[in-house]
Amino acid sequence: MALLGGATYGQMDTLKYKVFVGTWNVGGISPTDDLNMEDWLDTDRSSYDIYVLGFQEIVPLSARNVLGPEKSKISTKWNSLIGTTLNKSLPDQKRSNKSEPAHHHQVYNVEEGGCRRVSNGRKFRCIMSKQMVGIFVSLWVRDDLSNYISYPSVSCIGCGIMGCLRNKGSVSLRFWLHETSFCFVCCHLASGGKKGDEVHRNADFMDILSRTCFCSDSSVDLPKKILDHDRVVLFGDLNYRISMTDGKTRSLVEQKEWSILLDGDQLRFELSEGRAFEGWNEGAITFSPTYKYLPNSDEYCWYAQGRRGEKSRAPAWCDRILWVGEGLKQSRYERCESKLSDHRAVRAVFTAEADVLKLMNPMDGFFFVA
Repeated sequence: MALLGGATYGQMDTLKYKVFVGTWNVGGISPTDDLNMEDWLDTDRSSYDIYVLGFQEIVPLSARNVLGPEKSKISTKWNSLIGTTLNKSLPDQKRSNKSEPAHHHQVYNVEEGGCRRVSNGRKFRCIMSKQMVGIFVSLWVRDDLSNYISYPSVSCIGCGIMGCLRNKGSVSLRFWLHETSFCFVCCHLASGGKKGDEVHRNADFMDILSRTCFCSDSSVDLPKKILDHDRVVLFGDLNYRISMTDGKTRSLVEQKEWSILLDGDQLRFELSEGRAFEGWNEGAITFSPTYKYLPNSDEYCWYAQGRRGEKSRAPAWCDRILWVGEGLKQSRYERCESKLSDHRAVRAVFTAEADVLKLMNPMDGFFFVA
């Protein structure tokens, strides 16, 4: 490709980045100031280039919260904890305010269609965050990468009560990294453990795919729908349960026979039958069911018959991470063990490819990344 009147030429190259995706239904419980998030964010063992973190039920799904004005206090607190955890080892954190999180629903640091150069590349900065009632998504990247992120956008879909209220639904974030588009969809789908409830979850998923639309004032022809993007990750409390009798489920859970128990997993069955998630990928599940626990306990609520205020629920893998699109390779898929809520957090690690335009001055043959 010739640029600048033939003075500069370009070709495409590929760079690889480590992307961390996490999901956690926190059950309407506010985080304490000293909540330890290092286990979930894996800051002791590894460092990633991009973190995409999705929460469900950061506030109780009461009528007041669903119908009333958005309350940003809790999402701001979660963002503050994320920023403190990711930047904990930086020696200059106390002297700089650059690691302070974004406002809970704002996009910043990059203009639509442009980018902003920053320094101190190992610091993590919140590029986008958005709350919709109990769903909250936060995107953090290394400072030096924010120079290459453009066209950020957010789309929210409510598909709860009456098919439109925002007690259930999705918050989707999209952006371009170099010349490649990414879309991350955080969902909280219909609940319910009765036979046939999976049909409502399928409908929510299809509704999110069809109604999500990213708007842009840019003159550039940008993808508007979720599946128009190059790399797509969907994650959250998808709420799919296990279709087995209580007795068989109990026996398999006690024996930790996860592979057999997964034969009754509704999500996998719906996918195999082509009713939902056709063409999507999910890594091998080797961890125990993530729901439903007694808070501050390793005991499933299923075993807590008669405990006041706790509904008995059969264990299930409600919290999932799936992806679609070439250029994404998953290396880890696992749950974490914080006992804050009745769900366990889940994380996945991907190697993501991004196309990069390399420019060359024909006079000296020197290439550099645009």
